[in-house]
Amino acid sequence: MATKPKSDVKVLKGQEAEDKILDYLKRMNRPFGAVDVAANLKGAVPKTATQKILVALAEKGELVQKTYGKTTFFVANQANIKSVAADEITALEAELKETEEDNKLKATAVKSLTAELTKIKNAPTDQEIEAQLSEVTQAVKDATARLLPLRAGTTLVSPEEIAQTETEWTKWRAEWIRRKRVFMTSVSPPFILLVMGYSRRTLTRHSASGI
Repeated sequence: MATKPKSDVKVLKGQEAEDKILDYLKRMNRPFGAVDVAANLKGAVPKTATQKILVALAEKGELVQKTYGKTTFFVANQANIKSVAADEITALEAELKETEEDNKLKATAVKSLTAELTKIKNAPTDQEIEAQLSEVTQAVKDATARLLPLRAGTTLVSPEEIAQTETEWTKWRAEWIRRKRVFMTSVSPPFILLVMGYSRRTLTRHSASGI
């Protein structure tokens, strides 16, 4: 059978337990039942002892006891709680306002720093920048090497090569014209129209008209 882990909470007794419960209810300043108080104190005061102490404090006037149905609640006696002076409340409100303004400024700063951090994270690293710079430098060198002949005035295509190209073009253009003429004179007109993309219905209409 598994044993319960030993609690590190010191169990209080007597006046220590009473002071602990009274201090807790004054700090929280809201109604609690005995079970809730014992649970919230993490077992520092056992449930049975908590109930007895709460009743005793109510009898002393330190707490106010109210019963709703079968449940009894205890709350700090408001008459024993020191009231806050008006000027102290004003000072606290001013301090609160100043704190809220300071929080707004800090929130804006955090937002700006977060955006800057995101930008830095998305930026290329030093190694990536070096690699990109190396690639660009090599590309510039290659382009410069290709431009050197032009800058030096070197003729890339000689006049003889240009003349040879023009001669070849004239020769083969004349051959193309000759073959086209042979084709046009040796093939029937309807077949020519069909080759040129006319439909059979168009060919039939042309044939009927005597073409």
